Amino acid sequence: MPKDKFSAVWVSHTSISAFKKCPRAYYLNNIYRDPKTHHKMQVMSPPLALGQIVHQVLESLSVLPTDQRLKKSLVERFEQAWKKVSGQKGGFFDDATEEKYKERGRAMLRQVMKNPGPIINLAIKIQQDLPFYWLSEEDNIILCGKIDWLEYLPKKDAVHIIDFKTGKGREDANSLQLPIYHLLVSNVQHRKVAKASYWYLEAGDDLIEKELPDLKIAHQEVLQVAKKIKLARQLEHFKCPQGEEGCFACRPLEKIIRGEAIKVGTNDYKQDVFVFDKSSISKKDNAVIL
Repeated sequence: MPKDKFSAVWVSHTSISAFKKCPRAYYLNNIYRDPKTHHKMQVMSPPLALGQIVHQVLESLSVLPTDQRLKKSLVERFEQAWKKVSGQKGGFFDDATEEKYKERGRAMLRQVMKNPGPIINLAIKIQQDLPFYWLSEEDNIILCGKIDWLEYLPKKDAVHIIDFKTGKGREDANSLQLPIYHLLVSNVQHRKVAKASYWYLEAGDDLIEKELPDLKIAHQEVLQVAKKIKLARQLEHFKCPQGEEGCFACRPLEKIIRGEAIKVGTNDYKQDVFVFDKSSISKKDNAVIL
């Protein structure tokens, strides 16, 4: 079969994670489109708003010369960027909650300015809006994704994968994030990957280096899930493992379809963005949305 990226099944860390949690959530996030707008949908919440803006501020620095990255306060950059998610646009329904999240973001960036680590070192910028490569030409599957930061290690002519973490929880040991990132970086640029680290910004820790996954094993693991996604798409079979009641992953998306959410706009990816008022969230959804 000749390569055709338009007919291929595209998978990423985000879509694979969604499918592993709940095939129905995968469908609602990655395939379903609103009949009126023909847009996909996104649930916005305060933690997501915080993460998006902190990532935006830090990732934007990689295109600047190293001596210019901290010339302007990161907190000033954050305050400017925050306007995109202020108020209901970020899922905030009262000033006190919004200020609490803003202060968390400011604190993270103050910590980075105090201890910038790799931020002031040479970085590699992949020249693709969305880096991708053919995970399997035979199966017509493409793996794609964006990496938060690639530090260049000149002595080794190698790269260091860095993932910024803005949440309080630690990455699940069974997550395919590192295998996916190792595969992506190894296939979309020519330098060897020397190491990979998580940077838990809120904890104020130094980077936590992780063992690099074996590329052959990573390929097998990711392709196995990707094939399941492809089969589910072919059969149009996307069932929640918890039945009709749904689970924490798909319930909020089902609420949007039923008209039980507030639309606050359309994002840069042409997704309709929705939020939930506190009073409209059930206890079993509460941990997911807020």
